[in-house]
Amino acid sequence: MAEHEPSSGGSDPPGVSNAELRVLQSLWDHGPSTIRQLTERLYPAVTPANYATVQKLLERLEKDRCVRRDRTDTPHVFAAAITRDTYIGGQLRAMAERLCGGSLTPLLTHLVKTESLSAKERSDLRKMLDRPGMSPGPS
Repeated sequence: MAEHEPSSGGSDPPGVSNAELRVLQSLWDHGPSTIRQLTERLYPAVTPANYATVQKLLERLEKDRCVRRDRTDTPHVFAAAITRDTYIGGQLRAMAERLCGGSLTPLLTHLVKTESLSAKERSDLRKMLDRPGMSPGPS
C-alpha cells in the first residue's frame, strides 16, 4: 500500500485529536501496521483497554479518510492515507485563517524571527523562496 496525496480539489484534512495524531505519527514513522503493532508502539503494556482505544482511534481516522485499511488479510493492516506534509500544510492553513486572516506571512515571519535556524536551514529556506512559483503573493 503506497501512501498517496489526496486530491488538491478537496478540503484540507480534518483536525485530529492528540491521541489520533500519535497514531498517524506512528504510521508515518513505521509504515503500515496492525492494531497490535500500533498498540505495542503507543502503550507500555498491551492491554485489552489499550487495544480497544487504538482500534477506536483508527476507526475515527478511517472515517475522516486520514487512514485506510487493507482488509485483504487478517489481521487488517492500516496505513496513513495522507502524508505528514499534507496534514501539516492543512493545519498551518487553518491556523493562518484563524489568526492572520488567511495570510501565512505573519506565521512564517514569527518562526524565522524567534527560532534559531542553522546556516543550512537558512540556505535551504533561501533556495526554496528563490524557486520559480514561490514569489510572494498578496498578504
